Amino acid sequence: MTTLEQAKEIAKALNGKKAVNIKVIKIEDVSILSDYFVIATGTSSTHVKALADEVEYQLNEIGYSVSHVEGYRSNSWILLDFVDVIVHVFSDEAREYYDLERLWKDGEEVDISAILKD
Repeated sequence: MTTLEQAKEIAKALNGKKAVNIKVIKIEDVSILSDYFVIATGTSSTHVKALADEVEYQLNEIGYSVSHVEGYRSNSWILLDFVDVIVHVFSDEAREYYDLERLWKDGEEVDISAILKD
């Protein structure tokens, strides 16, 4: 599985749990941190945690273990590091505050509209 396919699987998992405003940003050409960021918003602190849990579960099912988790006890931002793909699950307020899309505007947004249709 390519890292793009992995990022898309993450987007599908988030979509399945009703995440809001899911974005996949290719950053491999502008950073050594990772190949892709997947960014999504949860509607409550419980939803943010449920989204992170679902991503971790779904990726584990296809053979990818999370390398590192940050912010799980937080109410607003959970980061799941799968090495080549980093997942950011935010509350609406935290996403607006940190504005990763602006910070990583030199990255390339991947069109995932086809996989988000149910």
